[in-house]
Amino acid sequence: MVSVSKLSEHKKIQNPTYSVERMITGKSKETLALKNLVGMVAKTNSTALILGETGTGKDVIAQAIHRNSTRKGPFITVNCAAIPSELLESELFGHEKGAFTGADKLRKGKFEQSSSGSMFLDEIGDMPLPLQAKLLRAIENKTIQRVGGSEDVKIDLRLICATHRDLEKKVESGDFRADLFFRINVLPINVPSLAERRDDIPELLFDLLEKSDVPLEEQPKFSPEAITALTKHNWPGNVRELKNLIERACILFRGKEVTSTNIFENLLRLKAPSTIEEQNTIWEITSNISEITEVLEDKMNINKTEMLPHPKNYKDWFTFYDEIDLRRHLQDIEIILIESALEKTSGKIANAADLLKLRRTTLIEKMKKYSITTID
Repeated sequence: MVSVSKLSEHKKIQNPTYSVERMITGKSKETLALKNLVGMVAKTNSTALILGETGTGKDVIAQAIHRNSTRKGPFITVNCAAIPSELLESELFGHEKGAFTGADKLRKGKFEQSSSGSMFLDEIGDMPLPLQAKLLRAIENKTIQRVGGSEDVKIDLRLICATHRDLEKKVESGDFRADLFFRINVLPINVPSLAERRDDIPELLFDLLEKSDVPLEEQPKFSPEAITALTKHNWPGNVRELKNLIERACILFRGKEVTSTNIFENLLRLKAPSTIEEQNTIWEITSNISEITEVLEDKMNINKTEMLPHPKNYKDWFTFYDEIDLRRHLQDIEIILIESALEKTSGKIANAADLLKLRRTTLIEKMKKYSITTID
């Protein structure tokens, strides 16, 4: 929760419920930097581009920008990936009566509906090329033409875009217009993944529980060990995955304590049961784990500082992502671990090699390959 003193910092905002501090949960350095940037962007009317992995809460960032701006109109959202391409143009620009079969009356599109407010184009990386040209014209001229019409309609809105795609790669492949990319990339905001701001997980956990429909006395109680276990997970689905886990916990462990073993065995690995009988059965099994559970928990607590992400965390990757550049991903992991080992050993290559369980010569070869320099 935000203190009264914190809320007082946002007196200029009419409704403190929508302050950046309240809308974006967390106090890690990554989140504080994000809040600061969002606050600065909100004060402008320039187009903003929100970049980040699936499930990081890009929609929340977009709402925070709008709510903390001076715009008084509505916040309108359009998901470019969820609407068929043949319908997206009419959805965005509207249509005139008789423009096509079934168009029995004039209909205003999302651009006009967003007048004096903000329009959030989610997953803009999936917008068809023909529509990208019309969008560019709308941004530059601040006018649109309805489908089947020839009259320019003035628009007054703040455009906020978001995508989990690499737009620069899509520009190179010809799937995204370079001129549109540079036009919307005025104020880029990179949203960190949940794995990059693990320190926020305890606060996010309690915030999401508070926002749930479950009464306080019936909410699951997460033990300190359970919260530690949550911070060790890789979270490929980011905040959305954490939200789903909490919802699952509210079903399986309603009013009960959740242990670290429950996190791994029942909430990360198992899906929510489909019947009350299955729920009760799983609860009986998990609540009766005794000596084995204690041994496992003790062992995990001893080794928790040495815990590495488990390879099985990648099993559900394609549930959340469309693709993975395996070579690039593994290379990035190698670079981060090598740099971390060198930092921990104050640049001592031999000691860093010991930490990584590599030969010194092998580590030197990898450092040359990735252009990592230090003093031995």
